Amino acid sequence: MDLDAQIQMLIDHAPQDGTTPKVIQAIAPALTTLAGQLGHLEYYVLQAIEGNWIVTTLSHRIQSTLEKTVVYAFATSEDAIASAAMPPDQQVVALSVPTTHILFQLVTMKNVDSAVFFDGIGNATQGTEVSRQNLNHLIQQYLQQYQTTRNLPPDIA
Repeated sequence: MDLDAQIQMLIDHAPQDGTTPKVIQAIAPALTTLAGQLGHLEYYVLQAIEGNWIVTTLSHRIQSTLEKTVVYAFATSEDAIASAAMPPDQQVVALSVPTTHILFQLVTMKNVDSAVFFDGIGNATQGTEVSRQNLNHLIQQYLQQYQTTRNLPPDIA
């Protein structure tokens, strides 16, 4: 599914409250710009049977008190499953998710700092990190621009 179709799917599945679809439309350029810089139109994320995405907490090599929480996104389901260092009693599945949807979810996942996208098949050592902070900053720029050009109330941005 191309990026425009992914955005349309986000809009179609958004609450039809008169505001949310407009907000998604306003931030669509941010989502498609970042997604266009990645290597795939969809990635596989690990999801627990309960429905939650699997997140990983990383510690800094030198300063162990510095941590960040990430979601990994893989080019193939095989790579996703192979990366899973889960306890044997925890069942996970590799879920195919459109790239713009991963980015959109990243905005809402307050306990996650970044998403790391692995483009290489069979290589989970070099990934592209997209931080939630940078994504939020880019989204705010588009929301402000949209608000200015559409004369929307300030509470949307």
